[in-house]
Amino acid sequence: MIVKFILSPLTILILCLAGTSAKAADLSITAFFGAFQGSGVAENADSLYFGTTARDLDIVIGADNTGGAFFVRWTTIVRGGGDPNNPNTRRRTQNIVFNNTDQFGVFRGVGSGDLLTGKPYIWAQITDQTLTVYIMKIDKSGRYSMQSYARTLNAFGMDLVFRRLRDGDLVREVSAKLTKR
Repeated sequence: MIVKFILSPLTILILCLAGTSAKAADLSITAFFGAFQGSGVAENADSLYFGTTARDLDIVIGADNTGGAFFVRWTTIVRGGGDPNNPNTRRRTQNIVFNNTDQFGVFRGVGSGDLLTGKPYIWAQITDQTLTVYIMKIDKSGRYSMQSYARTLNAFGMDLVFRRLRDGDLVREVSAKLTKR
């Protein structure tokens, strides 16, 4: 289900950072270290008419040996469109290194930029058993997009919920289950 949010980029940033006070139940980043593999399904506003697309996911979270606090590397393989017996396949890998900040459980993505120059602003936070990575961009016309990757540890591995918003509208959501390798 697609829900419309009407929030400014600054409001979203403030709301995301507002919930970052440390609680006794918040895990340390080392609890997330490891390799995870699984699959999920992507939905958007057109899924009712055009169906969903499958995603295969590989995630590695670990200590960074280049001076950062940790890294998150994920590969997504999207299968959708084309011949149902031989769907189009797209592969995308991202690797982000994070540094500590003065706030417990909040990390800054190395290379985060000034939003108004078109360079994404990247940060992560830990709340309870969830590590969420945020990537926010503002395009040349002033419209914003935000991606969030909420990775929640469970007894078998990790649940992932990915959301992409564009000017407050939910564009895509992916839910996935991953096991620790």
